[in-house]
Amino acid sequence: MEITLTQQAADHINRYLEKRGKGLGLRLGVRTTGCSGMAYKLEYVDEPEAEDSVFEQFGVKVFVDPKSLPYLSGVQLDYTREGLNEGFKFSNPNEKATCGCGESFTV
Repeated sequence: MEITLTQQAADHINRYLEKRGKGLGLRLGVRTTGCSGMAYKLEYVDEPEAEDSVFEQFGVKVFVDPKSLPYLSGVQLDYTREGLNEGFKFSNPNEKATCGCGESFTV
């Protein structure tokens, strides 16, 4: 079970952590919501939880709680810019379907 980052995602996270002036990395998780059932959640981590799994790439730590880990195994997190839009993009091999708005997914 591994979570990977692209260089672009790692650079964006590092820039934001520097701008914040604190933080150990990024927490990646899932929550129940949306029309397909689950959505990704991201937050910056100042204090890790004891049960977190930690993945590090390009000097960036990604923290994942044990409940989210089965849904996120194999995820690659990228940061993209397309025209005026920019944001994180998830490539999740566990996804079976996504909703029409692209905000939630099913495994």
